[in-house]
Amino acid sequence: MNQPFFGPGGNSDAFRLWGGRSTLDAPRFVREMGLDAYEYEAGRGVTGSDEMFRAIGKEAQRYGVKMTFHAPYFISLSGVETDKRLKSLVYIEDSLHAAHLLGAGIIVVHTGSAAKISRAEAMRLATDTLYKTLESVDTRGIAIGLETMGKKNQLGTLDEVIELCRLDPRLYPVVDFGHLNARDLGGVFPDADAYRRVFDRIGEVLGWEKAAGLHCHFSKIEWTDAGEKRHLTFADDQYGPAYEPLMEAIAADGLYPTIISESAGTQSEDALTMKQCYTTIKGRMNHDEA
Repeated sequence: MNQPFFGPGGNSDAFRLWGGRSTLDAPRFVREMGLDAYEYEAGRGVTGSDEMFRAIGKEAQRYGVKMTFHAPYFISLSGVETDKRLKSLVYIEDSLHAAHLLGAGIIVVHTGSAAKISRAEAMRLATDTLYKTLESVDTRGIAIGLETMGKKNQLGTLDEVIELCRLDPRLYPVVDFGHLNARDLGGVFPDADAYRRVFDRIGEVLGWEKAAGLHCHFSKIEWTDAGEKRHLTFADDQYGPAYEPLMEAIAADGLYPTIISESAGTQSEDALTMKQCYTTIKGRMNHDEA
């Protein structure tokens, strides 16, 4: 029976207090926390050595931790300067290589900006970049995940991501629920049905397998009129979104997403909070069915 995975994006404050010296220690920390996933963060560039990535991958395998990989933030599929835009192919290839050594099944890519051009033009450029990427880059059997984004001037609404993923089966949606909530200025996910509609929409267009095993990011995010401002922790009670209805939806519907917490410094604790919430809800449902 498929089960969801929970883990942190990068190394939390608790990891350092635990005594973690480098990401090589992260798989053991994650397992000792009671978690089972870890997203390697290469937002500022893929800088590690092959030996390091391979060693982390072996540790992840040893401790039964599912690895994923966040590609550099400076990738811009919709960049208006052709030379800079096509450098994204190199960054994606580097990310796929590192992910392969880590044993990661997906890399997460930001879709780009729509600040100085129309959204239609941004989609055209992103489509061209993705086609060129898929034609020239060896994906090594690793999914290229396209992330929903949190600022209004960024490419990356849910519908835009789904449309881009229709280009090729190797493209997968990555839903950041905090981003979706922030770009629409809050109140997007008041209940389980609101979360359920995201999975249903993906399933309708891309197939139920991509929906049920969705790769997700989750954090509470402060927003302004422009959308996302900064990531918060679960201690926040103003901005949201709430995680409990999401746990209710995936437990009730038998979904098995990978949920990576991107809370600000408390990502491991908040990932564990979500896992415990899910486990409690699922246990209660199983008891009621017995």
